[in-house]
Amino acid sequence: MESRPKISRHPVHGVLLLDKPLGLSSNQALQKCKWLLRAEKAGHTGTLDPLATGVLPLCFGAATKFSQLQLDADKTYEATVRLGVRTSTGDAEGDVVDERAVPAITPETLAAVARRFTGSIRQVPPMHSALKKDGKPLYEYARAGEEVEREARTVVIHALALTPVDAKTLRLVAKVSKGTYIRTLGEDIGEALGCGAHLTALRRTATGHFDVAHCATLAEFEAMAEDERLARLLPVEALLPGHEGVTLGHEDAARFLSGLRRRGAWPDAGQVAVFGDTPRSLLGTAHVKAGELIPSRLLSPIEIQQILGQTELQTQ
Repeated sequence: MESRPKISRHPVHGVLLLDKPLGLSSNQALQKCKWLLRAEKAGHTGTLDPLATGVLPLCFGAATKFSQLQLDADKTYEATVRLGVRTSTGDAEGDVVDERAVPAITPETLAAVARRFTGSIRQVPPMHSALKKDGKPLYEYARAGEEVEREARTVVIHALALTPVDAKTLRLVAKVSKGTYIRTLGEDIGEALGCGAHLTALRRTATGHFDVAHCATLAEFEAMAEDERLARLLPVEALLPGHEGVTLGHEDAARFLSGLRRRGAWPDAGQVAVFGDTPRSLLGTAHVKAGELIPSRLLSPIEIQQILGQTELQTQ
């Protein structure tokens, strides 16, 4: 049996906004794009279920150092909610566990339910989730037919709109804080309406400041030439939109990269993106306190040179 030829990988740095397709796990989508870019290092910024589609920022190289910022970002989802049927997983993948008649639902009823679930709410994580109990993911207990006690967690529903599609189907649009399970939100809304519910479709339309309109589909990315794929990557600093910018001269930049604090006339700031000036390049993140620039996450000099070389290739 012939072995497959080994792929020659190389350093790739940046962020790919992928519109994840239906049926692939987040990791499968990541590995596919990593293979297409022949990248050495990659990570994603929070999972989407295989039955969900939409915005999945993929981080390559130095960008993986800042992926946590997207994990913490607010997300916007669109979902289709089937009323009157509960499933074991809260979505169409599970077995039907309960069926009830769907009452006539008025616009006033929907508005009242939307208000009830807007703001800070308590939510019990679903059994079919990657949260761990005693070091084991909840979905492993669920697959073994076990249900374990889960503590309710506080999440924030910043905005929620519910509109009828037909007598048994709702369209749900929600902007939510990190840690919110839309499957659970759909189920809880179904219970509030007295009939139960599950999701039949889920799409993430935004995460932080990244919108699905700016994403490439996997099919589009596959069809691109290698230089086009590289050009599709956003720079690492795209992950730092809320950061104040500080630019350092050559000597201060070198000292900052070695982990030393710098002094300057900067106002206090909790999140700072630090750049070198010749040529302009991201050095890392920091915070400023009492005029001191204190390093947080730093790029290595090798990463900075690789990014500058990659940028040069992208602009040729």
